[in-house]
Amino acid sequence: MTRETKRKVSTAIRYTLLILVGFIMVYPLIWMVGATFKTNSEIFTSAWFLPKNPVFDGYSNAFKSYGGKISLITSLINTYKIVLPKVIFTVVSATIAAYGFGRFDFKGKKIFFALLMSTLFLPQVVLNAPQYIMFNKWKWVNTYLPLIVPSLFAADTYFVFMLIQFLRGVPKELEEAAKIDGCDEKKTTRYITLPMMAGTFTICFFLAITRAFVTYDVNISLTEGGPFGSTTLAAMYVYNMAFSSKKYGLGQAEALILFLVIAVIAVTQAFIGK
Repeated sequence: MTRETKRKVSTAIRYTLLILVGFIMVYPLIWMVGATFKTNSEIFTSAWFLPKNPVFDGYSNAFKSYGGKISLITSLINTYKIVLPKVIFTVVSATIAAYGFGRFDFKGKKIFFALLMSTLFLPQVVLNAPQYIMFNKWKWVNTYLPLIVPSLFAADTYFVFMLIQFLRGVPKELEEAAKIDGCDEKKTTRYITLPMMAGTFTICFFLAITRAFVTYDVNISLTEGGPFGSTTLAAMYVYNMAFSSKKYGLGQAEALILFLVIAVIAVTQAFIGK
């Protein structure tokens, strides 16, 4: 076997494995698309993504209101009510916290930074119980407050960490040169540091939007969708439709619609990020 033949065989095997692994990874999404055209009985009796007898009830009923309280549209509106203030507060508070850690030296800085980073390893399920107890004492349960107020205090450590790492890559010489030219601390931050962080702000902004759209555990543990469904977010509504109401095909169709909304946001972020 010649070297050229070996190279072709190796390439063919490599691409075959990549296609196979890729198909295995993408198949759940393909199956979800097919499940939107299946009945409940077929969803649990067939692992193949193509429906035997396609139905369109999932899409025709996706935007209808059940029980006269809430619909997918209402849940999306509720989500936007959370997303807009939460994203703004998250980016602003994370920037302030990151700037403090990235640009100032103070006593106990390393200890506080270590404590901040340690919260990255805490799963949300561990925090649900103490958060519920605390917010319940404050009479915040079943309101928007538990979903929005924590974002005022840089509660999402991931964004703080991301901004700190970017700040560490910004040369201090630029800020020192600006100060030599007569800029004070405020002008240096406004005209030098913040404009250089614009790309990172965009990433944080769209990541925060995407994460807000898939919020479920915090929603169900702190608000339970109340009062009267006013805090039922899209992810919680889709889950309840599929597993509480046992309308799996409808739930799959609404999940696909939610996925498309998030995909549009992700594509927009990629386009703006260029």
